[in-house]
Amino acid sequence: MGWFTQAINSSLGKKYLMALSGIFLLIYLVIHLFGNSFLYVGRDAFNLYVETLTESAFHYIIMVIEVVLFLGFILHIYEGIRLTLGNLIARPVRYAVKPQQPQSELSSRTMWISASIIFIFLVIHLRNFWYVYKFGEPQPGVTMYDMVIAVFQDPVYSLLYLLCMLLLGFHLWHGFQSSFQSLGLNHKKYTPLIKFLGRLYAVIITIGFASFPLYFYFMGGK
Repeated sequence: MGWFTQAINSSLGKKYLMALSGIFLLIYLVIHLFGNSFLYVGRDAFNLYVETLTESAFHYIIMVIEVVLFLGFILHIYEGIRLTLGNLIARPVRYAVKPQQPQSELSSRTMWISASIIFIFLVIHLRNFWYVYKFGEPQPGVTMYDMVIAVFQDPVYSLLYLLCMLLLGFHLWHGFQSSFQSLGLNHKKYTPLIKFLGRLYAVIITIGFASFPLYFYFMGGK
């Protein structure tokens, strides 16, 4: 196993793990957005979707997916920290005047900032929904749909959610292209298309998730 440890600890290995875990999370965001879209169909439709995932024969499959998803998040965060620290150690002396890099976008230079804020929000978000629903004391007649309405009608939480969705879009703006580039998919013919799809993906994901607090805060789910 020495060769495997050496491979994943190499600079290239870190980038591969970061990219693969990132692509895994990109797929998850699409699935999660699709599931949340049942909120627009109505109370019964969304509750049926939740019950299908938690109380049907899919329950054990979903448990495995949750574990894999958790490990994917941890791996992505861990590799991000390793890459950031590795870059700092490789260049410990800061330039007196930082050279301008016109090809380096702001989103790429602030990935660790957006990632840190998104992580903090994710903990709060899981606490308000996943943890309360699975381990909290259920109130008679209160469904997941009711919980969503109650949380998103809180102006503070809704503003925090919107801010973090903007940061998520900012993170995805660079992260999508970077994931494929780290896997070696960097070609003058295909890179512009990947970059376009990445920005389109970031916009769709951001608008999609940001629409929920706006809808429930101003419309009350009606």
